[in-house]
Amino acid sequence: MWREIGDREAGKLRPNSFSNRIKSNRIQTLQLSNRKDIVSPHRGSVNSLQVDLTEGRYLLSGASDASAAVFDIQRGTDYEGGGVIRKHKCLFMVDKQHEQGHKYAVSSAIWYPVDTGLFVTGSYDHHINVWDTNTTQVVMDFKMPGKVYRTAMSPLATSHMLIAAGTEDVQVRLCDIASGAFAHTLSGHRDGVMTVEWSTSSEWVLVTGGCDGAIRFWDIRRAGCFLVLDQSQSQLGRRPPILKRSTMIKGSTAKSLSASQSSFAKARTPQMKLMNAKQSPIGKIPVKGSLKQRLHPGMLSSQDRATAHYGAVTGLKVTEDGMYLLSAGSDSRLRLWDVESGCNTLVNFETVRLQTSKPIQLATSQNLALVFVPCMTAVKAFDMWSGKTSLTFRGHYEHVNCCWFSLQDQELYTGGNDRQILVWSPSRSVSDEDEGPKDEDNWSD
Repeated sequence: MWREIGDREAGKLRPNSFSNRIKSNRIQTLQLSNRKDIVSPHRGSVNSLQVDLTEGRYLLSGASDASAAVFDIQRGTDYEGGGVIRKHKCLFMVDKQHEQGHKYAVSSAIWYPVDTGLFVTGSYDHHINVWDTNTTQVVMDFKMPGKVYRTAMSPLATSHMLIAAGTEDVQVRLCDIASGAFAHTLSGHRDGVMTVEWSTSSEWVLVTGGCDGAIRFWDIRRAGCFLVLDQSQSQLGRRPPILKRSTMIKGSTAKSLSASQSSFAKARTPQMKLMNAKQSPIGKIPVKGSLKQRLHPGMLSSQDRATAHYGAVTGLKVTEDGMYLLSAGSDSRLRLWDVESGCNTLVNFETVRLQTSKPIQLATSQNLALVFVPCMTAVKAFDMWSGKTSLTFRGHYEHVNCCWFSLQDQELYTGGNDRQILVWSPSRSVSDEDEGPKDEDNWSD
């Protein structure tokens, strides 16, 4: 670390490179935190976790005992071990005892993206509730046609306030907080919709994964999906960087121009002869065969039946730059997709066992380095491009359902069927501190 600080001060490292290197080093040392403890009030499995996107301070959890709780992860409520261990008890919790609380399991709990004054919960009692954080009262209630598996709001949205809901019904419903009504429904799946995810590059693009094994892309401004992912359509690895692609495009255009000029010179003589020939009007030229009807890609019968997994799609995660999509299925497969081409990148993730009966929540680290996946009783961190297991986190006694990675503190939060919320923090080693004076002496020389 001290060497990197020296390179940064000497101008050898750019600020972004220095920051990314420090963060990646911290992620590689993640371990079960011995200085931060989340005291879980839940009496059922923890199904959903999210840290607010505005301050990065408040953790929201939803559990199978129909409860949702909020924790302050920066300021502890109690201290143990001489002030070394911080205990974080929930600031408040809403459960069955609340007059407006859910009656059955809370499957999804998310923050309103631009303010911690609201949060949204979805439940197996067929309801989506919008809560006022300050008063802990329901300000809006949406009645759904079936169990709610997942809810999502776009972190980029400035033109709408829509909650996308995936339920056991075949239609995806968009709930409008501004009007308190359903905006519209998205039809295309042939079975229940287990997971929904908004694009991180466009506020209008929604990605859904269903129990029919299909992953569909929707532009909510128009009818029908515009892309259905097909596991048989593939490309090898990631697309080239933008600079490299621009040089390739320039080279290809230059070649095509030179080729077209040479062909034009060759074809000039016969074209002059054809000018004297009798030309028929364009409208009277006979066309052999029927013209191919230009349909929306999502509406073509062959593409409409394409599947991304052999079984239900249980998890989706769009990368931070919006260029790639990671999916998990009940076939215990992980797949990485190129969003632009819609192709499977053929990254061979190591064999894992995934839950098949309920959706799981995935997480990614900074700069697409790692993806965190709940794998039965453990959480595994896979390298995004090699598919190899980089880290394994074991601490839960039962199946892990959800994980959330905090980009601000480089901490990982996990929740499982053992009712616990565990914190994985970068280790504090004294070796870095011991190296400091030595490197400082070298710099002074």
